[in-house]
Amino acid sequence: MAEATRTPRYDEFSSYVAERGPALLRMARSLTSSHADAEDLLQAALVKTFLAWGRISNPKARDGYVRRAMVNTQISEWRRTRLDVYPTDEIPEQRVDDPTWRSDLADVVGRSIERLPDRQRTTVVLRYYEDLTENQIAARMGVTLGTVKSTLSRAVEKLRRDADLIIERTTS
Repeated sequence: MAEATRTPRYDEFSSYVAERGPALLRMARSLTSSHADAEDLLQAALVKTFLAWGRISNPKARDGYVRRAMVNTQISEWRRTRLDVYPTDEIPEQRVDDPTWRSDLADVVGRSIERLPDRQRTTVVLRYYEDLTENQIAARMGVTLGTVKSTLSRAVEKLRRDADLIIERTTS
């Protein structure tokens, strides 16, 4: 009897994970240093979300709940693995990577997408940011599958020709 009452909850949660999993994994990837760590982080957040599934009454709040669970879990992990710092007379040489190129690239891509016409911008966001299939996009926008495909094709071509996105490489 208890299993029969749990089935809709499991099914609903499984459907949610199947639909939103790729987008949530991208969020987890932005919080971690590797793909494997991102998968572990997402799994931990989904376990916490499943345990609270009955309390999340608004379906639109689910993504926010999972994201918050990922952030909280990652912060806890950082605190657990934090290294103690000991004073020393010598400071060792350390290579420092400049991660600002990621945020700079994200800004450039965002501005380029904003310059697209409304329909192209909408299809690009739904396809590549929300990770919807072309069929799902067609249903959401009320257009044919062919329209979605041609709109995406034109949008991607415009982005390829966008002057801000062209990286010129010079050789010394």
